[in-house]
Amino acid sequence: MYIGSQFGAQTDDEMQVLAQLGIKNVDQTPTEPWQNWSTSMLIEMKERWAKHGISLEMIHIPLSSRSAYEQGAGAIFRKPTPERDRQLDWMKETVRMAGEAGIRGLNYNITILGHLRTPSKTGRGGATLSTFELDKLDQTLGEFEDGPADEDEMWERIDHWLREIMPVAEEYKVQMACHPSDPGIGVGKTYRGVARPLGMVEGFKKLIDLYPSPYNGLNFCQGCMSEALENPAEEIFDVIRYFGERKKIFNVHFRNIKGGMGNFVEVFPDEGDINMIRALQVYKEVGYEYMIMPDHVPGIGGPEARKVAFAYTFGYIHAALQAVEELSR
Repeated sequence: MYIGSQFGAQTDDEMQVLAQLGIKNVDQTPTEPWQNWSTSMLIEMKERWAKHGISLEMIHIPLSSRSAYEQGAGAIFRKPTPERDRQLDWMKETVRMAGEAGIRGLNYNITILGHLRTPSKTGRGGATLSTFELDKLDQTLGEFEDGPADEDEMWERIDHWLREIMPVAEEYKVQMACHPSDPGIGVGKTYRGVARPLGMVEGFKKLIDLYPSPYNGLNFCQGCMSEALENPAEEIFDVIRYFGERKKIFNVHFRNIKGGMGNFVEVFPDEGDINMIRALQVYKEVGYEYMIMPDHVPGIGGPEARKVAFAYTFGYIHAALQAVEELSR
């Protein structure tokens, strides 16, 4: 396993800085409108990163939050329509392009309600912490505009997606890495009439069983998985083992939290409830072989705040990986 990260468009100067920070593997989300993507465009992206000694090994495909809907792919997990079928056909073409371009995997999510948070809290030194308290979730928004979708309905849509997309992924040898809904709200529960089965560990166990394939797996967000547990400080390691032993972890978002199911804040990796060194040891024990990447970071002050916060996290991951290697000798 090795350090990686995810980006939108980067200038050559930014790529050079990343190389200087020891980043050699990345996931980039193309900035072009989704239906303008092409094999040649993806190859050009890979070649541009390669000039800086960095391998572009994954990309994000635009599924299925509101922002993705606006980009043109969000109908795939909404109620069945002819537009859903058209978008699904183009998504198959996207998988083909990725395979032809030598992209290892595609990261995606099945989250038609998008990212859910409540008002932020303040962390160390005044840092702004992304926060979720289930009992403070805005209940005034009413039913989701596309209509309700309980767990049975969502699983019908997920099953349809897998049956359609996975044969193409297998043909072109592209790993399909599903990211958790952030956050899960509980098994069988809904918000605005919509269930979030892939916010919960149980949901991902069902996902990998619905379509057994070496190309059907997880963009394993350790933060999201922790958010879905009552006692993440103790439970997360068995979750890593479950999916890791089955070779279903295709990417890791390495993020720490304080709290757990229904009430948590996102924090820097060194200050949360999860022992991050122990987590890396478990990834190593199960033979995980891909990227360990920072995900969200607290909001800090000063110039270039986001870049500084990520640089801090890169340094933490480098040191943590070295520590795990040393401990394993």
